[in-house]
Amino acid sequence: MSKKATPPVPSPRDLIVKALRTKSAMKQDVYRATVELFELMKEVLKEIAEDLEKEVTQKDERLAVAFTDKGSLAGELKVAGDVIIFQMHTNVFKLDQSHSLWKTSYLEDDEMRGYFGVVNVYNFLSDSFKFNRERDLGYLVARIFLNKEGHFFVQGKRQLGFLYNDLQGNTMDRARLKDVLHSVVIYVLEFDLLAPPYDQVNQVTVSEMNELNANLQISTGKRLGFRFQADVDDPS
Repeated sequence: MSKKATPPVPSPRDLIVKALRTKSAMKQDVYRATVELFELMKEVLKEIAEDLEKEVTQKDERLAVAFTDKGSLAGELKVAGDVIIFQMHTNVFKLDQSHSLWKTSYLEDDEMRGYFGVVNVYNFLSDSFKFNRERDLGYLVARIFLNKEGHFFVQGKRQLGFLYNDLQGNTMDRARLKDVLHSVVIYVLEFDLLAPPYDQVNQVTVSEMNELNANLQISTGKRLGFRFQADVDDPS
């Protein structure tokens, strides 16, 4: 009885070529898809700003809504007293191995589906930029993850953490993206500024007081002095 031939052991060069043709090529696909998503996102944000601005300023001119394109990697949506900054990361990330999505058949069938481009969404106070308060705090309110097949999920607080967590069932398109962005705006408008505890701000230096009128130095943020995580459980 003849023995089966032992398959040849791949050389280091063969392994490099295979990795380039598979994983590296996949990452390029994810990056290109993320760039296309971010360009579409800026278009939709402009539409949302124009729609809301037209609707609300007719009754109250103080409620300014505007979108500003900040270049290939960033965009800014101003909604009354809030600024929402959308920032596209230039790298592709593998989902943390402890994440529950790895237990789904969608990722078990193809590990390459677990690599994502990421758009970070931050919330700041408009006055932080208006008065150049460089020590003011902003908060990461959501992260949008997109894979090579155009499937996505969102990490975030409250509704942002559970409305868009079905990776296999969520395919990104213009209508779906608008839903996500509307959800972001709703969350930000409901995320209120709270006064910090008295004992945390009951002392101020002479230097800070001298600069107070020209450039407010007491740090401000929507949850300064409070645990942001206390709003809900940590994002999934």
